[in-house]
Amino acid sequence: MAEAIALIDYGAGNLHSVHNALMAAGAEHVAVTADPDLVLGARRIVLPGVGSFRACYEGLTGIPGMVEALEERVLKKGVPFLGICVGMQLLATRGLEFGETPGLGWIEGEVKLIERTDPEIKVPHMGWNDVRLTPHHGDHDLLEEGEAYFLHSYHFQPDDGLDIAAMTDHGGGLVAAVARNNIVGVQFHPEKSQRFGLDLLARFLEWKI
Repeated sequence: MAEAIALIDYGAGNLHSVHNALMAAGAEHVAVTADPDLVLGARRIVLPGVGSFRACYEGLTGIPGMVEALEERVLKKGVPFLGICVGMQLLATRGLEFGETPGLGWIEGEVKLIERTDPEIKVPHMGWNDVRLTPHHGDHDLLEEGEAYFLHSYHFQPDDGLDIAAMTDHGGGLVAAVARNNIVGVQFHPEKSQRFGLDLLARFLEWKI
């Protein structure tokens, strides 16, 4: 199982679709798991997330030893990590949905409601939108520009702009992706983003840190 790609099952992700997308992108083995021991042996880790920040955080921290296993493997051992949608938002210091909830704190910042600056702007932000790289998106070439599928009402605002890898626009700039070392998070859904999303997952499967 040391070769497994661990797709974390904490009751808050579109696991079937993400699993199928990883396989379609070229993965040989994807373990959908809530077992911290398997996470400790995984060579790549994917954290999906659908729903509220609070529910996702409580689901993840409700699995004994899971956060500790993730920190050991990702922060200490440096294996490639991909957070998707709320799985990306959980990287933040805190989320402000239904009151303040702590996050993993791997990338400092907070998750807040998208501001409706124009009556024509709809919240949630739903549908296809551009993904534009920032000048400091990193040199690993994991992310590329294109169009992806978004579905979210809250957005991640990192404290340090250098952690922002890509942006999109929905009545103003919104963070589309964050990156730091071996950690990448995307606000969009690769599993719903057709070829753009599959290409991203394929690069993640080959990503060398």
